[in-house]
Amino acid sequence: MPKLANRMSSLGVEGAFIVLAKARELEREGKDVIHLEIGEPGYLPPRHVLEATKKAVDQGMTKYTPSAGIYELREAIADRVSSTRGVDVSAENVVVTVGAKMAIFASLVMLVDPGDEVVIPMPAYPAYESVARFAGGVVKPVLLREEKGFSPDVEDILSVVSEKTKAIVINTPGNPTGGIYKREDLEEIVKLAIEKDIVIISDEIYEDIIFDGKKHESILSVPGAEDVSIMISGFSKTWAMTGYRLGYVVAKKEFTEKITKIQINTTSCPAHFTQIAAIEALKGPWDEVKAMIEDYQYKRDLIYDEINKINGFTMIKPAGTFYAFPNIKKTGMSSEEMATKLLEEAGVALLPGTAFGDAGEGYLRISFAGPREDIVEGMKRIREFMSSISQ
Repeated sequence: MPKLANRMSSLGVEGAFIVLAKARELEREGKDVIHLEIGEPGYLPPRHVLEATKKAVDQGMTKYTPSAGIYELREAIADRVSSTRGVDVSAENVVVTVGAKMAIFASLVMLVDPGDEVVIPMPAYPAYESVARFAGGVVKPVLLREEKGFSPDVEDILSVVSEKTKAIVINTPGNPTGGIYKREDLEEIVKLAIEKDIVIISDEIYEDIIFDGKKHESILSVPGAEDVSIMISGFSKTWAMTGYRLGYVVAKKEFTEKITKIQINTTSCPAHFTQIAAIEALKGPWDEVKAMIEDYQYKRDLIYDEINKINGFTMIKPAGTFYAFPNIKKTGMSSEEMATKLLEEAGVALLPGTAFGDAGEGYLRISFAGPREDIVEGMKRIREFMSSISQ
């Protein structure tokens, strides 16, 4: 067996796919499993998006496109970001990537040299740490505390920043916690980045899935952020377009040119017909998207009410995303033990908090992206399981 590159040991595997594989194996053996592990909207894309997809395929839009994405989509993204962030963004500031994950990968690989430090508030989406280490970086975790609504304490970030710090990765609304960053925290992070010559990578893929009338606070809306930040978003969550594999980067030209070069050398370009569909997604109408978000809030409230009735479980209401992050520390079980027992004994697939780093110990992540009936049945099974072991 030829020796593999050392860097391969840095790449992890997302816990959701590991749990999904275990759940599917149990299903093949005849066990009934409720799936609350995958962060995938349980809806089809809006009708006008599907119609645009079919029309684009019928018209033969199945060939290569420019690596940065077609101009029309880049312009449409720039217009939306300009209007929602109150900034002046042009098409040259946009790269359409093959999924938001490609945007994360390209941004970190572009920035991080071996030995550079990357600050990541945790628990966090595992790709941040995985790719940072793959690039040779040293990860400096910062704890996101439940008592602060899983919003960061800027003093904690300051405490780990050094002359070797190259990037700070933030995610708002956040996976797995559902927490959102406050405007004043973003302002302090931008101030720090300007003073220390650090780049902020801001993953805002859940930007539209925010509850209780709250407003999304974007890094790009902070004055001065355009010089020190890379904003990432996409079409998977808001429009349920996961299989379209479309994300995007918004950054200064010096960054977008380099990210485009990385895409040229990896995925080449996003598919043409999916980009045409994305333009139509941005144009609207928005009624189906709004209905999805209202349904997420309903299911968020449903889980919140049910979780707090379960022995040993507590939870704060997530402010955004479609994830609940209940605290199970009072049960005396580890996150991994609890998740395994719930899958094997109760037939509920969800993720241990440790799938998002050591800071996730004592928590579970429950996706409420799927059907309401799955949420109801899943909560019932968890409640009955916990009652059975406490007797």
